[in-house]
Amino acid sequence: VSLYRHDIGRFSFITMCIKESMRCVTPVPFVMRSLKQDLTFPNGKSLPKGCSTVLEFKIQHSNREIWPNPKVYDPYRFSPENSKNRHPYAFLSFSSGPRNCIGQNFAMNEMKVAVALILQRFRLELDDTKPPAVPAHSVAMQAKNGIWVKIYPAATSQ
Repeated sequence: VSLYRHDIGRFSFITMCIKESMRCVTPVPFVMRSLKQDLTFPNGKSLPKGCSTVLEFKIQHSNREIWPNPKVYDPYRFSPENSKNRHPYAFLSFSSGPRNCIGQNFAMNEMKVAVALILQRFRLELDDTKPPAVPAHSVAMQAKNGIWVKIYPAATSQ
């Protein structure tokens, strides 16, 4: 089956799966920012203009007030009906605001196409004979010893 540019917009479930995967294992664990103005929190505490801050996305993406059962993988968190009332900065895998990732649309489209083409041709399973993936924290998230998968040709329906 061929894949065309207009097909990408129809990959809503793949999009939900990618976003939930990035929520669970945030590709970029944190960003640093310098405050352009004083910031006062709802509890009255504040940070002064010029203060350096670190935003840890994993903490945001594990917040039970935003993401019920945060350790459960649930792509439907990103369905239109479940996303409509969520704050736009609740999910920050590409950062947000004026310093967000300029390649986020390209990256999302590239992931959608890659997932669609792989699943069209192959069936994947984790290789349980190998050790599980262990995060290696760096600028971008990666697995310390890789992620071991078994790849099989997809079953063809005839």
